[in-house]
Amino acid sequence: MNKVVVRYQDGRVLKGEIDDFLPNKDTFHLAVLDSPGAKPLPVQVSELKALFFVKDFAGDPQHVERNEFDPARPVSGRKLKVVFKDGEVLVGTTQGYQPGRPGFFLIPADPASNILRCFVVMAATKEVGFV
Repeated sequence: MNKVVVRYQDGRVLKGEIDDFLPNKDTFHLAVLDSPGAKPLPVQVSELKALFFVKDFAGDPQHVERNEFDPARPVSGRKLKVVFKDGEVLVGTTQGYQPGRPGFFLIPADPASNILRCFVVMAATKEVGFV
C-alpha cells in the first residue's frame, strides 16, 4: 500500500492508501485515512490536481518546500517546473513527461520534501517547462 494525499482541482484534499493506481487508468481506489474499515472510495483521475505519494501523512508543517536543485547532488531525469492553475509551483525531475499525455510522475527537487513523488494531472496545470 502507498500513502497518498489526493488533491482535487476543486480544492478538496483526501489522505489514505492506494494499491491500484496506474498512470494509464482513469480511476483508482482510495482507502481513506479517516474512514478505517470503510469501502475504498473510487477516485477519478480527471478530477485531480495531483496525486502525492508521501513519506507520512503529517509531514513537517515547519518545512518550506525548496523548488531548487542542490548543485552538489546529481539528478536523474529531466528537470521540470510545473505551475498549477491554482498558482502552486513544483520543481523536480521526470522520466516520463510528454505533452499530450494526461499526466506524468515528478520527483521533487527538495530532498527534504515529504513528497516521494507525485503524479501531475496535465488538465490542472497552467504551465509545464524544462529548466
